[in-house]
Amino acid sequence: MSKQDRLLSLDIFRGITMVGMIIVNDPGSWSYIYAPLEHAEWHGCTPTDLVFPFFLFIVGVAICLSLQKARYETAHHSGRIWHIAKRSMILFAIGLFLNTFPVFDIANIRIPGVLQRIAIAFLACAVLFLKTNWKTQVSIGVGVLVVYWLIMSVLPLPHGQVLEPGNNLAAFVDSKILTGHMWSATKTWDPEGLLSTFPAIVTGMIGMLAGQWLQSDRDPYEKVVGFFVVGNILMVLGLFWDMSFPINKALWTSSYVIYTGGIALNLLAILFWLLDIKKWRGSFWQPFQAFGMNAIFAYILAGIMAFVIGSTIQQPIFNTLKDLTGDAYLSSLMFALMFTALMFIPVWIMYKKKIFLKV
Repeated sequence: MSKQDRLLSLDIFRGITMVGMIIVNDPGSWSYIYAPLEHAEWHGCTPTDLVFPFFLFIVGVAICLSLQKARYETAHHSGRIWHIAKRSMILFAIGLFLNTFPVFDIANIRIPGVLQRIAIAFLACAVLFLKTNWKTQVSIGVGVLVVYWLIMSVLPLPHGQVLEPGNNLAAFVDSKILTGHMWSATKTWDPEGLLSTFPAIVTGMIGMLAGQWLQSDRDPYEKVVGFFVVGNILMVLGLFWDMSFPINKALWTSSYVIYTGGIALNLLAILFWLLDIKKWRGSFWQPFQAFGMNAIFAYILAGIMAFVIGSTIQQPIFNTLKDLTGDAYLSSLMFALMFTALMFIPVWIMYKKKIFLKV
């Protein structure tokens, strides 16, 4: 693979993740969801819990590929970092917009969110990529995960140190700083809260390290083997760490970071081998490429349309499907697939016209 080639496997990976996100976010009814399409109730990891870390991992890989040349132009780093910061602020603002749409209750707006966390991780990872080498990045990543584990498990709280919903250090920090601006006014924590954003940045850093491996002069097959080896080591380590610091998406625990990072490395290895080495690029992949190359547009569109359809025709459609199939769970999934197909129409039109929304 030439360093100038666009990494098709990354676009497809992003597109698969986007499709997965839309499906799990838009069931016909939240009361009828197949278990793999739900988040783990607390500890644990379902396929749905892979979506968000995959996005951060992909951001990390993309940072490496897009800033590889700029990394060595040290005289221009200040301007480059300012540009990165502006992109991050725009992404953060889009997240705030979606959080308050359509009521626009600014006084009670939820400040954290998916795009907000991606924006912060993007900024942190991009600066680290420009200013540090891979060895320093590994050291920082390991340090963050170990410190996070220690403070979440050892640091005493007023009511004791536990890892229960709303009763842990991350929730304690959120309750003191983000009061009234969290995921739900009735809860004392946010799944994209402040403290858990630090290990989430490490998820992006794993992707960044993967991108540097891809940009190396090693043989492509050696790169694939490296991804598999490191990916499976991380998964095993994550499962071992789970015994003392449980895999948990809401807390973005250190075990969750390395476990999901390992899965992401394995999936990237498979896609890289299929698409960029073997060149198996049939029409099957094009819908995912369309979503992957316009991921921001698809995310915004899905967020807005979920409200529009949910407040108007979702329930009648779901009821009709349930009457036809006699299976509420199947009908709920069918609705999610229909919604995804609807989102695909404008994404496909933009893809064919080579219109790509970027921030």
